[in-house]
Amino acid sequence: MTTPLSVLDLSPVVSGSGAAEALRDTIDLAQHAERLGYRRFWVAEHHLVPGVASSSPAVLIALIVSATKTIRVGSGAVLLGYYPPLLVAEQFGTIAHLHPDRVDLGLGRSGFVRKDEVLKKFAAPAVPTPARVVDGLLIPERPTLAFRSERFWERYEARERLLGKRDPVDYTDQVTQVLGFLEGTNGDGFDVPSARDAALDVWVLGSSAGASAEAAGRLGLPFTANYHVSPTSVLEAVEAYRAAFVPSHRLARPWVSVSADVVVAPDDDTARELASPYAQWVLSIRDSRGAERFATPAEAATRTWTDDERKIVADRIDTQFVGSPATVVERLHALRRATKADELLVTTVTHDHADRVRSYELLADAWR
Repeated sequence: MTTPLSVLDLSPVVSGSGAAEALRDTIDLAQHAERLGYRRFWVAEHHLVPGVASSSPAVLIALIVSATKTIRVGSGAVLLGYYPPLLVAEQFGTIAHLHPDRVDLGLGRSGFVRKDEVLKKFAAPAVPTPARVVDGLLIPERPTLAFRSERFWERYEARERLLGKRDPVDYTDQVTQVLGFLEGTNGDGFDVPSARDAALDVWVLGSSAGASAEAAGRLGLPFTANYHVSPTSVLEAVEAYRAAFVPSHRLARPWVSVSADVVVAPDDDTARELASPYAQWVLSIRDSRGAERFATPAEAATRTWTDDERKIVADRIDTQFVGSPATVVERLHALRRATKADELLVTTVTHDHADRVRSYELLADAWR
């Protein structure tokens, strides 16, 4: 049986356009994904950045699931650190009561992470781990992101204040609370009808072998490992999840989805041109600006790069799957082999919406 493909969309805001068009394009893309046979259509959650319009997953999912008929629609992921578990359960339970068995609640940990955790994660290792290839999949050298300046941390902390970041708490406990509201086993005696018995699936998304992978395993939930965010640690994340997995009434065995950045075009050269603005977009994510509006290939061609800047984005550029349908399918098969994934979750960003739709069309046809 062919490994199923799903879609993760960010509602990218491109140069010369705005949020309204980005959100309309996301709904249009979901309708195409349904027609093309993708299993799921998930939307991301990002805040306070000019290049991403997907900041309210529950609202956007409610619109998408109403505009489609059969495809599962969900979050990749709700950033649980910014919400009380009750609110998340009520929002997604409401949608699922109206659209049963079509909603996925993907939970992420961002919002719990402290500055010292970030610094530790991206600190230069005592013994650098060189890039390696595992079953045909590139596992790049870990970036140190030493370029992060005081300005970066000023904006990081201001952003967290605006988002109402709470003190770090036990992530497994937070996910357990969400499950309890949905299953009617939590609430200190209060009834939560908008959440209780909602027909939806809960997922956990993570980028490392840390709290997210452990929580998903211990609670018997499906897990998505983010190769497209942190390709260096994808194998460790999957291994940690499987090692921690305990069968539950929700899931009898580990179930792994793995994400990848993908751009497909009729030939390799065209795909590389469409993907050419991606490097400066990643650079903007990793400095104080946040994701900028996605440039055109012509705009990207005018940028002058330093060697240090190229090092900062190398892990993401080298692990983006760009090319003809045959080229990208080969690399996706390598990702599946190396991670033993049950599903693959692809995300595509191009400047023109038509090119993004065409990328998903070409990939779906080739994958079948």
